[in-house]
Amino acid sequence: MSKIPSFGVGTFRLTGQTVIDSVSTALELGYRAVDTAQIYGNEAEVGQAVAESGVQRSELFLTTKIWTANHAREQLVPSLRESLEKLRTDYVDLTLIHWPAPGNGVELPETMEALAEAKSLGLTRQIGISNFNIALTRQAIDVVGKEQIATNQIELSPYLQGRKLTSFLEEQGITVTSYMTLAYGKVLKDPVLARIADKHQATVAQVALAWALQLGYAVIPSSTKRENLASNLLARELALDADDMALIAALDRNGREVSPEGLAPVWD
Repeated sequence: MSKIPSFGVGTFRLTGQTVIDSVSTALELGYRAVDTAQIYGNEAEVGQAVAESGVQRSELFLTTKIWTANHAREQLVPSLRESLEKLRTDYVDLTLIHWPAPGNGVELPETMEALAEAKSLGLTRQIGISNFNIALTRQAIDVVGKEQIATNQIELSPYLQGRKLTSFLEEQGITVTSYMTLAYGKVLKDPVLARIADKHQATVAQVALAWALQLGYAVIPSSTKRENLASNLLARELALDADDMALIAALDRNGREVSPEGLAPVWD
């Protein structure tokens, strides 16, 4: 199984000075993995925050994602080179196909081959996928081999547990990265999670993140507030017991927050 840091900072929906401050604070607090994407429009700001942080490049794990407009063979590598320029680095540690976008005119094998080429050129250390269902993950495996796919980054939270897909990924030895683990903050109001948090003298956000970590997933929560960035990191030290995990397992309600038409697959 590829080595993906289990805890990173996300930058979805953060732009301009907001993302510079968030990433700078995160690096100061000890985060060493940063997740961005071409479509976020913030790679240059992330690059600036990283460059000004004083943290050695070798200590960092940078992830970006290829947007659907760049899926074609002749566009993927040049678009990644542009991302590297913005990020002020010679390579990223991980590059993902952001959305499968079935029907966008580019067949998946072409995109996966171009992604593998980006790796062979040294532009990215590892490659992976994001928002892929089981059928599409199988197709990606057929092209590059399962050992080449470092992760499938998917929406998962106590309200959306995706057991079929996560079990399949685990069988294949593909790391699961959970995004939107707090379901846009909806889980923060959950009474069951609140009781578990009280029991452990923790926050609800820490409980949700610890749940994902205990299932073996990587997490990439984002925040613009220093106290939340610091507090989220403490989820790594929170040990939930079997009762807690069973209570959280019962919260699954297929509560998907993100599934853009034309980009998302048919979910398992």
